Amino acid sequence: MLAKLTGWLLLGIVRLLTGAQARWYGCPPKAEQRIYFANHQSHADLVMIWAALPEELRSITRPIAARDYWANTPFKRWITTEVFNAVYVERAAAAPASAAPAAAAAAEPEAPPAPVRDTVAAPAERIEPSMEPLLPLAPAAQTVVDVAPEAFDEIQGRLDLPAPPPPVAPPVEPPSVAPETAPSEPAAAPTSDPLAPLVEALRSGDSIIIFPEGTRGHTGEPQKFKSGLYTLATMFPDVVLVPAWIDNVQRVMPKGEIVPVPILCSVTFGAPIRAEEGEERRPFLDRARAAVIALRDV
Repeated sequence: MLAKLTGWLLLGIVRLLTGAQARWYGCPPKAEQRIYFANHQSHADLVMIWAALPEELRSITRPIAARDYWANTPFKRWITTEVFNAVYVERAAAAPASAAPAAAAAAEPEAPPAPVRDTVAAPAERIEPSMEPLLPLAPAAQTVVDVAPEAFDEIQGRLDLPAPPPPVAPPVEPPSVAPETAPSEPAAAPTSDPLAPLVEALRSGDSIIIFPEGTRGHTGEPQKFKSGLYTLATMFPDVVLVPAWIDNVQRVMPKGEIVPVPILCSVTFGAPIRAEEGEERRPFLDRARAAVIALRDV
């Protein structure tokens, strides 16, 4: 009951501020399933085109609303849900900022630990050379020792220096064991389709109001239409596509303003169009945009 009373109050305010004149130029108001697509210059476009529809069409027509704007406060969320019965859409779906670095860190293999090598023993303490003369070697007592030439001096009479320490054998590294391969995680689910709420609304039999530009413009002429309209037109060929031109509402509540200014506004509804068999996406979107612009001077 409260939502219904609020709707009537809001309708009276909108019509008082803007006049909310509806002009059905190319088709009559009819209770059939439709997709109304219009130019977009202000947040008030949603309210304006909703208020321009007759009561019997408002009850079966759901405008789309950007969730980041129309659901950022409890009051606006209640208005769009309970009064307008709007369909929320996500204007930008972005992954969390920490997800990409975390995924990169997880994908980077861990560097193997550096092998630990045995510490090389410090050289032995130097022994001062002895100045005593070397004793002559008796031939009978001479013992032939097979030693490495670098261990001792071969020339008799040199200083008797200690033998160098034996070379340190290189450490034997244990055989490498391949780490167990962790089971691969399933790929992340793809980002949800922004058109899914609209498709659900159409499948339930509702009419919808969309703004194919995707964002508000400033030039007075619609920007290029996004592909969503074409997707819906091909998915639901029996739904009637009605172009609409919203005039002057950008002066009531321009982008960035929150206080409305009273000024006469109107919504002109044009002749329905449809996606022809085999028609490519961009030609269809350009034709739909031209149908909206043509209503500006009607």
